[in-house]
Amino acid sequence: MKKAFYTVFTLALLAALAAAFLLFAPKTHPNPYRLRIGGGQGIGTAAARLQADGIVYNRHILTAAAYFLGIHNKLHACSYKLPQRVSAWQILQRLKQGNSDTVSVRIAEGSRFAQMRQTIAQTADLQHDTAAWSDEQILKAVDPEASGSPEGLFAPDTYETEAGGSDLQIYRLAYRTMRHNLDRAWEERQSGLPYKTPYEMLTLASIIEKETGHPDDRRHVAAVFVNRLNSGMKLQTDPAVIYGMGKAYNGRIRKADLQRDTPYNTYTRAGLTPTPIALPGKAALEAAAHPSSEQYLYFVSQMDGSGKSAFSHTLDEHNAAVRRYILKQK
Repeated sequence: MKKAFYTVFTLALLAALAAAFLLFAPKTHPNPYRLRIGGGQGIGTAAARLQADGIVYNRHILTAAAYFLGIHNKLHACSYKLPQRVSAWQILQRLKQGNSDTVSVRIAEGSRFAQMRQTIAQTADLQHDTAAWSDEQILKAVDPEASGSPEGLFAPDTYETEAGGSDLQIYRLAYRTMRHNLDRAWEERQSGLPYKTPYEMLTLASIIEKETGHPDDRRHVAAVFVNRLNSGMKLQTDPAVIYGMGKAYNGRIRKADLQRDTPYNTYTRAGLTPTPIALPGKAALEAAAHPSSEQYLYFVSQMDGSGKSAFSHTLDEHNAAVRRYILKQK
């Protein structure tokens, strides 16, 4: 009788030790692993996938431990990045926490849409569903009624989304944010502005964004362009010319570039550019909606590292500013 008891006890002890090993011993795999729990998915399905993918030793041990911890019916739709060396117990603790991994994507103010795409494409822990899509396909995916160029239609900001999720979610968030920002700026705009549509105001905001990053200058830069539009003067803004040059731009603008006509050459064509030239931030939108009351028509960089510009009412004043700040003549 005692021999049978010791045999059963020994087997039970060995079984317990084996179970403990399978539960607590970490298993090493070549790469970090992304565990995705779908809505309504049970622990059995998750455990089976983890074993099939070689992440845990035994799915039954994982499932039994989940029942013991009381988390078998408390799984939430989420995504977790597991390290290359992880135990079943560590996975259960992560599931118990219930907080999904997130990934942040920062889209800089003044970026072009092409640069936004590049930033998103280079962001790890996203599912790059749109990598092979055209710009038009992305725009249609976020807004089936939209058409034309996506430039300027996405708000620069830092976006956080579930890790392992589709990159399309970032585009949707940025598009909705810009729609909200633009609608608000349009509704609160001051009277007497030369824009017929919110899109025209967005276009000028993108030019303001590229012309200055100094907060004290934005409304004055906006005033220069609004005053020029109201008086029929050409905008004569270099960032628009650069945008129209495309890949031909090599870091400098020559006189020939200013004379070469493109739809974006504001030295040869009057009015606004046909589309925005960048992704403007909220501050640029607000400047376009509320330019200063100054009657400035010109500005030039002070070239002192401050990012500020010198503003002028007349061509004579502007020429004097050019001599002072650009030519360094006293």
